Amino acid sequence: MTDTPTAQATSSAPSSPVRVRFCPSPTGTPHVGLIRTALFNWAHARHTGGTMVFRVEDTDTERDSEESYQQLLEALAWLGIDWDEGVETGGPHAPYRQSQRLDVYRQVADRLREHGAVYEAYSTPEEVEARHRAAGRDPKLGYDNFDRDLTEEQIAAFRAEGREPVLRLRMPDEDIVVQDMIRGEIVFRAGSIPDYVVVRANGQPLYTLTNPVDDALMEITHVLRGEDLLSSTPRQIALFRVLVEIGLAKYVPEYGHLPYVMGEGNKKLSKRDPESSLFHLKDSGFIPEGLLNYLALLGWSLSADEDVFTVEQLVEHFDVHDVLANPARFDLKKATAINGTHVRRLDPEDFRDRLVPYLQAGGVLGETLDERRREILDRAAPLVQERMNLLGEAPELLSFLFAGDDEIEVADDARKQLKDSAGDVLRAALAALEPLEDWSAAALEAALREAIVDGLGIKPRLAFGPVRIAVSGRRISPPLFESLEILGKDSSLTRLRALAAQLG
Repeated sequence: MTDTPTAQATSSAPSSPVRVRFCPSPTGTPHVGLIRTALFNWAHARHTGGTMVFRVEDTDTERDSEESYQQLLEALAWLGIDWDEGVETGGPHAPYRQSQRLDVYRQVADRLREHGAVYEAYSTPEEVEARHRAAGRDPKLGYDNFDRDLTEEQIAAFRAEGREPVLRLRMPDEDIVVQDMIRGEIVFRAGSIPDYVVVRANGQPLYTLTNPVDDALMEITHVLRGEDLLSSTPRQIALFRVLVEIGLAKYVPEYGHLPYVMGEGNKKLSKRDPESSLFHLKDSGFIPEGLLNYLALLGWSLSADEDVFTVEQLVEHFDVHDVLANPARFDLKKATAINGTHVRRLDPEDFRDRLVPYLQAGGVLGETLDERRREILDRAAPLVQERMNLLGEAPELLSFLFAGDDEIEVADDARKQLKDSAGDVLRAALAALEPLEDWSAAALEAALREAIVDGLGIKPRLAFGPVRIAVSGRRISPPLFESLEILGKDSSLTRLRALAAQLG
């Protein structure tokens, strides 16, 4: 076995150098719980100067897909979560896809059989339930360890029936104590966990074998994973102890179980919930800096009064022992607000460039930008950077600047805002702007204030609404006077005349 270590095994994981792993199954699209796990492993590795291993558990041929694998790569690349060893990168423990390691698992299973740590089990689920009923026990208790000590005659009889056995690991007859890095000491009582299957009757290794074997051979020191996997931890520790005994593992790694991520109504966030989809969040306009910040808050914080921080600050201060055991709730409003803070921190040119894909997706821009559209974007981006929480808001805010004058349609909520005086306001605006030669924001503001606020006696808060609606079709838009300046005199006047004619 090429991956088998030869060094002398020890019982406990060394505190350094840290080796962590992210080992998803490529099923479905990446979700926030999965990515939070990747982020915490990555942060622990980077904080300690350790190694991040990325391997893929793709032995479930019915559910795993190449499309999901590619989406995982895309998601991690977008977020900037990199790894030191693993798929697409290589390393001393290759291959890093379980589907390419089946020979390794067969050899380990053989070693376990030789050691007496696993045994052949022939009982069917129906037989197990029948034995429980006969003994007055709950028939759903699970496997009863019946096959542990079958005689040669019993085995021969089962084989004569054509039965193929599964392989089960003998669980120790003692308590298993887990010193969880997040939850503290957890005790699993002797006899509470039955012997479990590691290899199916068809020879297919199960997660219960492949996952700890890979952790052992890849010398993983710390396993950070979701709370939903806590129940499998005593099984893995039991197997690890055997792997140490037979020289295939150097130590038992430390475990830390990350808190559940909850959704609305304090229910566990489901893969089906829109806010759990990483790509849904990306498409709506989250940026990596903002999303990583918020995902880190799902169980950890920089300080009690500091919710906004950079990735660099996360790496500097992250300590897995500070992760809270209590469930974390995914609050989309808070995530959006934090993202907005990071949007406003972007360099202006970077912000402008990041808007382009969203404007293209919204049909506002084509694949290429001509000189005029580039000029509009350059001048408009600074107007909205302070007003946006999500980049996906860009099409709604900016489309009117790129639209033809005859393409402006007044939204229903904007039309409802138009008072009886709107026609008078637009006519006064036209009278003030038509002779204007200085088409700068300052000159436009001065002319309109004189014509509408002073001339018509309308309060400043209400004075410019009809003008805004005329040029943008929206109730809310970027700063009005700067928008008029960007549109230019001809377009601005054309739009004002159009709405004034509609209102009569």
